[in-house]
Amino acid sequence: MPDKQSAEPDLGYSPKGLFIGGKWEEAVDGKTFATHNPSTGRKLADLPYASAADVDRAVQAAKKAHAQWHRMPIRERAKCLEALARRIREQRDYLGLMDAVDAGNAVTGMRGDMDWTADSLDYFAGLVTEIKGETSSQGPRHLNFTRRQPYGVVGKINPFNHPFRFCAEKAAAPLAAGNCVVIKGSEQAPLSSLKLGELCEGILPPGVVNIVTGDACTGDALVRHPDVPRIGLVGSVEAGRKVAMAGAESLKRVSLELGGKNPIIIFPDADPKAAAAAAIKGMNMNRQGQSCSSTSRVYVHESLHQAVLAEIVRLAQALPVGFPWIETNELGPIVSEKQFLRVTGYIEAGQREGARLVTGGTPPAAPELRDGYFVLPTVFDGVNQGMRIAREEIFGPVMSVFTWRDIEDVLAQANGLSYGLTAAIVTQNLAQAMEAAERIEAGYVWINGNGRYLGAPYGGWKHSGLGVEETFDELLSYTQIKNVHMRW
Repeated sequence: MPDKQSAEPDLGYSPKGLFIGGKWEEAVDGKTFATHNPSTGRKLADLPYASAADVDRAVQAAKKAHAQWHRMPIRERAKCLEALARRIREQRDYLGLMDAVDAGNAVTGMRGDMDWTADSLDYFAGLVTEIKGETSSQGPRHLNFTRRQPYGVVGKINPFNHPFRFCAEKAAAPLAAGNCVVIKGSEQAPLSSLKLGELCEGILPPGVVNIVTGDACTGDALVRHPDVPRIGLVGSVEAGRKVAMAGAESLKRVSLELGGKNPIIIFPDADPKAAAAAAIKGMNMNRQGQSCSSTSRVYVHESLHQAVLAEIVRLAQALPVGFPWIETNELGPIVSEKQFLRVTGYIEAGQREGARLVTGGTPPAAPELRDGYFVLPTVFDGVNQGMRIAREEIFGPVMSVFTWRDIEDVLAQANGLSYGLTAAIVTQNLAQAMEAAERIEAGYVWINGNGRYLGAPYGGWKHSGLGVEETFDELLSYTQIKNVHMRW
């Protein structure tokens, strides 16, 4: 691992092509696109740009492989997933470093992504024997029963903030259910999605997993393909809306894990330091706040406002900012120039609309970081509901602090947006916590802490998504029910 004076690490990785049918293929038209290190601006690699023709090749390979994969004994399928999990654990450090360099996320957090991914593969592998149907009695000499069968080919479209994890983890449930997958990774951090193809070699039969790289046009071709009846997307609300509309043309089954503008409500009995720590941790700063679950709206009771704000600022200023492959750094660069301009544009809008910039809002002063897309942790105070920074998902390290007095008013503000992914509550009053959790319009609510747990359903309300993930219900969502009525 390089030290602070070292140049960026050499990954020693050259993409081999698109991963189709167990082979590495160039794009049909030979087109490529580049991926860059957001910390330095240096080009990392050229990757094949998959056109609709390439997507079709991948879908046909998956369709062909499905004929055998779904007939494989379920425990044999499970063993394949378990073997892939072992291989990921073996290459955990390298995969984490790859995502740190390509996406800009802290290497420690990216190694954690690899642990979660391997655990997810094991989790769904362990659930395959629970894919069961039901029977009902219809009278003498009649038997009615149901079977759960896979869709066939599943298309998966993923974002940049968890590049490897989302490609591998989000394929676990479809594969365990007997589907084959075509994965389209993010064009902003695509390296590790193709690396997943290498890890699948020799473990999964050819064509069970196929990986294409490209942009929104590539994803659109996957969504519209007539031989892909099931689509799963992790992305923005805008992207989810486009996928839902395109999928509706052929009545595809669609699951969406979308954006969030998530509130954390701090009650007057909370410990100010613990509350501030929860607010900072909830922002997912090891991904620069580039997380749909980040608690970017901080509602502090007026009696604690100054104490909590001061502690939030202290913690934000103490976050180590710098090259994400250095172990001690927690906050790296924004993933791309486009996203950097989006984040800084919101910071300018916040100041223009009257919010008070308390800390951050600029790139760091360190000269070695000048070529990267770095933004210091940013905290606004005096924010009101009419401001853009209060209502729109920024997807960056920007927190907005509000002051509240009345519980009815703060719940109305927390629920006043079209988002409903996560929320957090900080209080020592159990009844107060349960009442607030009941009334908050979000799919996942934390009380006095945060974190995710396999087996606990994760999904959004309102415009933040359709369906749940990371649980048994996700596995079942990749099956369709067939009813069989028999008479003898």
